Amino acid sequence: MKNLSDMSYVPSVEEAKLILEESGKLNPGPWIKHSLYVGKAAEQIAQNCSALNPETAYVLGLLHDIGRRFGVTSMRHSIDGYNFLSQKGYHLSAKICITHSFPYKNVKAVFGEWDCSDEELKFIEHFLNNTEFDDYDMLIQLCDALALPTGFCLIEKRMIDVALRHGLNEYIVPKWRQTFQIQKYFEELMGKSLYSALPGVVENTFN
Repeated sequence: MKNLSDMSYVPSVEEAKLILEESGKLNPGPWIKHSLYVGKAAEQIAQNCSALNPETAYVLGLLHDIGRRFGVTSMRHSIDGYNFLSQKGYHLSAKICITHSFPYKNVKAVFGEWDCSDEELKFIEHFLNNTEFDDYDMLIQLCDALALPTGFCLIEKRMIDVALRHGLNEYIVPKWRQTFQIQKYFEELMGKSLYSALPGVVENTFN
């Protein structure tokens, strides 16, 4: 895999916003506002972690679900986003399109279904098995669990929201446990609760 430490593998904030805006016109839906909040959460948390670039974190959050620009799909949005951003040369953003769904690294640990070809699924499985998650991967995995289309919320509310819409399987509880481990990891880096960096959590959680 490419060395993704070079931030040229991420679009500028301006281009990322344009890509998301264009995508919202192609496939309108609550995923756009969710993506905006994931980006904002990633930026806010990164501002409290010296090793992370807040601008890069923001862009990665904005584009993590960008594969949804191609229509209403389930898990194939991950490979669609990966291919779309890889073709533009944005390999770090492309990587996040796949890794954001896998705090627990198992292709069966997903909500929804794999509505892609067997060949595409094998590619994703191979990609995950040969990818070492870094702080950006874990950050977007965490922020994906913190953001509803209406704003930031407790992780538990987001988990139940997704479970009610898609159902559960035997891999989801290990996935949830890993998400809480990631929360602990970032709170240790921050030296405080991650919720302290996210405005409106209480109001949005209990609204």
